[in-house]
Amino acid sequence: MTKTSTKGFVATIGFFDGVHLGHRFLIDYVIETAKKSKMQSMVVTFSEHPRKVLHTDFQPMLLTTKDEKLRLLKGTGIDEITMLDFTKELSEMPAKDFMQILYDQYNVRALVVGYDHRFGHGRAEVFDDYHKYGDEMGMRVIKCPHFKLPKGYGSGLSLSSTSIRKSLAAGKLKTANDLLGHRFILSGEVVHGFHNGTDLGYPTANISIEPGKLIPMEGVYLVCIASDEPKRKKVYGMLNIGSRPTMDNGEQQSIEVHIFDCTGDLYGNRLEVELIEFLRKEKKFDDIKSLKAQLQTDEQQCRLILKSEELKRD
Repeated sequence: MTKTSTKGFVATIGFFDGVHLGHRFLIDYVIETAKKSKMQSMVVTFSEHPRKVLHTDFQPMLLTTKDEKLRLLKGTGIDEITMLDFTKELSEMPAKDFMQILYDQYNVRALVVGYDHRFGHGRAEVFDDYHKYGDEMGMRVIKCPHFKLPKGYGSGLSLSSTSIRKSLAAGKLKTANDLLGHRFILSGEVVHGFHNGTDLGYPTANISIEPGKLIPMEGVYLVCIASDEPKRKKVYGMLNIGSRPTMDNGEQQSIEVHIFDCTGDLYGNRLEVELIEFLRKEKKFDDIKSLKAQLQTDEQQCRLILKSEELKRD
């Protein structure tokens, strides 16, 4: 189906896992270019990670699910999001043929290519090739400037989805959130768990996470429960990722959030949880009394953070 725009679209292509600072820089550049050209802006992305299609034994641990990525992309202010199925046939398509499809079917009249991004079969072609193909079909091809991390991010820190995944796996949530430019998200349906939290005086909502989603280091986090309603008061809580070793529930990992000052049945609801701060690693306590005392300490620490920082008035 041809996309409708009187003068066409300025587009860019990518998987955009995490929609991190580098992705946002590229998208902002596309939006700015589209406005100057009196066209609309477009992101072309894919529903499946390319490596998962090309290597069936590869299981990517993604920063964002498809729905999370779509929501974040919509939040950038882009006019149009085109999500394509990444198939083996698409992976074998030469860059020129793919660009022709964008031109003919999606009304793309200008293509912004990321600073070091390559696409097409085997990623064999480079920017000069894309530029040549664009000239032949009447599509303007533009290279996006190189993005550099702002000062204050620390020396030796690199921006990539891979470096963000490593930071989350190591419990470096602040680094991950800084590189993302937003809080890391965990979302899913509330399902029945072991009901340990209620017995401890800290009832929790057990969240079922989509397979393939990266789970950060096990431990306790201060979190915000996100809402699509901008005027709704923010709700906070603490999240535990782990296997509840003190309760001897086995090795199965669970993701449970205790929402402060909240009552009611959440089963069947979908929650989107933003991770704000990593508090501590999961550990096994000597007895239930010690665990309860630690949960009280965790809650006090969370509330102190919320009170003193006011989350920088976010």
